[in-house]
Amino acid sequence: MQISVIIPVYNAAAYIEKAVTSALFLAEVKEVVLVNDGSTDDSLAILQKLQQSDARIKIYHHENNSNKGRSASRNLALQKATQPFIAFLDADDFYLENRFEKDSKIFASDTTIDGVYNAIGVHFYRDFSDEEHQELSLTTVTEPIPPKELFGYLLNGKKGYFSIDGLTIKKEVLTTIGFFQEHLVVAEDTDWLLKMALTSKLVAGNITEPVAMRGVHETNIFNQTEQYKIHRQKMYESLIHRSFQNNIEKTKIDLLLNWLFYYRYKEKYSLMTELKYWIYLLKSNPKLLTSSLAIKYCPIIRKRKQLFPILFR
Repeated sequence: MQISVIIPVYNAAAYIEKAVTSALFLAEVKEVVLVNDGSTDDSLAILQKLQQSDARIKIYHHENNSNKGRSASRNLALQKATQPFIAFLDADDFYLENRFEKDSKIFASDTTIDGVYNAIGVHFYRDFSDEEHQELSLTTVTEPIPPKELFGYLLNGKKGYFSIDGLTIKKEVLTTIGFFQEHLVVAEDTDWLLKMALTSKLVAGNITEPVAMRGVHETNIFNQTEQYKIHRQKMYESLIHRSFQNNIEKTKIDLLLNWLFYYRYKEKYSLMTELKYWIYLLKSNPKLLTSSLAIKYCPIIRKRKQLFPILFR
């Protein structure tokens, strides 16, 4: 099994050496593709020093050494990757020795499998509470999920989630699902994983023990709640649009619309705001107009009990 490990790097001097060496330690890793995303600390110097002792390290930059974000950096690394399998690692995370043990066996056993997902643990670089440690200790699904059912379960979270650090895919899958959405500042991982679950065959690997560790520190982007609110909606819009473009079954589009409007309902938007948004959604997805979902999710239908309470007494 020959793997390219993708690592975007931005001001990760305190963590990047541990991340890179954890990948290089594994025999399956034939190259570590790093994109220095305009770092202003010592990240690049550390990478260059590591590169001197291991030719598997490949370092790339955006034009003019600019900072373009995680999605653009991962996309550049994916374009540069040369191996038939792809795995991901954030610059402040690290792999464990068992990272690819099950993956290699699973891919060898069934050539139709597109990807294998595994559990990841947590490593705190800051103080933490018992509750926080319990909540973050293992990111995984609670049981193996049939590939055709995975999309729905990832949306509702009833059987847990998996992280991109625990995912290994065939590079050829990119021709179907494409690259990361660069306009998403956060939730780009979730968007990409859900796109993959829509059309690819993903199976469980090691879901009871971690194969990688997520580093938790004061500057982690997943602490930015407000950013997630904004970009979660963009993520659902992107997935809905892609689903209509690729003729995904209506039941899955229904799930996406349901979750999109669930979160919008929590924001308590006015009817006028919702009508304007609905028109925008219809213009963006003309096929929605000819679907029964156009009636189901029309704001007047969804808010009928509020608009016409006398009819529902």
